[in-house]
Formats: sequence, structure tokens, C-alpha cells
Amino acid sequence: MSQLLPNLGGQRAGISALTFLKIDPSVRSAGLAGANLTLTGDVFATSYNPAGLAEENDLSVGLSNTFWASGVNLSYLAASKSFSSGNFGLTIASLNSGPMERRTEFAPNGTGEIFYVSNTAVGVSYGRKLTDFFSFGGNIRYVNESIAEYTAHTAVVDLGFLYRVDFKDLSFAVLVQNFGTNSRLAGDFQPDGLNPKPVTLESYPAPTVFKVGVSIVPWKTEDMSLTTIAQLNHPNDNAENIRLGVEYEYRKLLYLRAGYKINVPDQTYPTAGIGLRTRLGKHPLHFDYAVDPTRYLGWIHRVGLRFNLNSSNRDEGGRE
Repeated sequence: MSQLLPNLGGQRAGISALTFLKIDPSVRSAGLAGANLTLTGDVFATSYNPAGLAEENDLSVGLSNTFWASGVNLSYLAASKSFSSGNFGLTIASLNSGPMERRTEFAPNGTGEIFYVSNTAVGVSYGRKLTDFFSFGGNIRYVNESIAEYTAHTAVVDLGFLYRVDFKDLSFAVLVQNFGTNSRLAGDFQPDGLNPKPVTLESYPAPTVFKVGVSIVPWKTEDMSLTTIAQLNHPNDNAENIRLGVEYEYRKLLYLRAGYKINVPDQTYPTAGIGLRTRLGKHPLHFDYAVDPTRYLGWIHRVGLRFNLNSSNRDEGGRE
């Protein structure tokens, strides 16, 4: 087994900061185990490949919430609008730990004080088609990290490309994600009631990852289709891993998803998801749910909502 899946880069585990950026806010993507680079028709392309944003029409809005372990929640809002010069998007991601009791070596059961951990990323996205088959896109995000009295500010960028072939919807994609400057926490530390003093901690890189993905629709009828996706991730803070996903679509009303992660510690179980499309007036409204079972963190649940105001395709209710 070690020869088939060598732990390339595993010795770098834990060297990055801002690890909340690695949590997938897309419910559809999570159901596919994160195999997401070639997905289209989804405003959440702002989170996994802004090149896919170029295929959105008119106004799209998406909301999601990830119920992480120990009461931690990640909320995500995305909106995009198409213009003649390309598609522009706005994203806001917010992670909050909830209240936690402060503990020290002299008060291991708690000091009675409460502190919070919060992370926020606000970004703008752009995607554009250069030809009918090739598109590109990028994100730039401001990131704030706050742990008790310590804060850090930095910026990261994403750059992605998407190429489609006119054969069974065959698609190829490449993405560099979370590339940016190092993050360094700093703040005033007050040990046991003494006078506060400024403290600056060591700096750590953002969780940059290089991704390559391919997808194909091997089976398609008038009412149903099956999409298969494979993706390789090369992170700067862990071992390379592979994501495999499959999505079954029935009459653009019901979507069943499943996925599997290879060489991802603690995540050795398949993922699953479901999507339902209805209408709000004449405009498509998508409800998504995904579950990601883990060995130590329990079952991670995600719920999401997507709305498309697609004036050019109202009678058909949008597209996936």
C-alpha cells in the first residue's frame, strides 16, 4: 500500500495557517468528496474554481452552512452577476467557534473568562469565456483571523482555467488556490492580571493547493445523466490526495451525489449528497444537502440554497 500511495508531502502536515480556507463551503462539491473543478451552473464556483463562474447567467445567489465539529460553524454567501465584459462575484465566508472557556496551566478547569475564535474572508471574483470551450477566472480575498486577543490580516488569490471538449461533455480544469502572503498573529497578552504586553507570533503560509481535474458524462438520455469526476490535489501542507465523485441527475429535478477521498487521513468513508430543484415563481431554486463522515470529528453536515434569476431561460427553469 505504501508503494501505491506514497505519503508525498505528508511530513509538511500542520505548517499552514488560516486552515478554515480548506473547508469546502459548496454543498454540491462536498457530496462529491471535493471533486469540484469542472462543475458548472453553480454560483459556488466562486469557492472552488472561478473559471466556472463564466458559465453563469444573469444574477445568482448562494447560501450554505457547514456544521463542523465541536459546535464550529462555517457560513458562506456568494453572489454573481453577468456582464458583457464577464461575470463578477462577491463572496463572504465566516467561521465562528462559539464561546470557549479560557484555561491556563494554573487553572486547567477554566478561569471563568470566555473567548472566541473567528475567521472571515471577503472576496471578489471574476470569470470570463475566451471561446466557447475555454474560460478562466480569479478570486482575490481579504482574510482576517482572530483568536482571543490575537489577530492577523492577509490576502490570498485563486487562479483557475477550464477547458471543455465537444465529446460527452469532457472537461479539464486547473486551479491554484489560496496563494498569498504569510499570516502572523499579534496582540496584547496579559498573563494572570499583569500589565499587557504586545506579542507577535511566528508567521505561517496560507494553505495553498494546486489542483487538476477531469470530468466526463459517460451516460446521458433525455431525462437522465451521469457525471463522473476525478481530481488530484497537491497542497503545500500535507500529502497529495485524490478525489472521486459521481452525480446522477433526473430531469433536472433530483440530484444524487457520492464521492470518495483517497489518501486523506481521518476521511476514509464515502461522502454523499442530494439536491432538489424547485421554482420560486419562474426562477430555479436549488436545495442541497451533503454529509461527510469522518473517523474522529464525527459526521459533518452541510445545507445550502441556490437561486438563479435567469431571464434568458425562465421557461426551462435554469440549468445545472
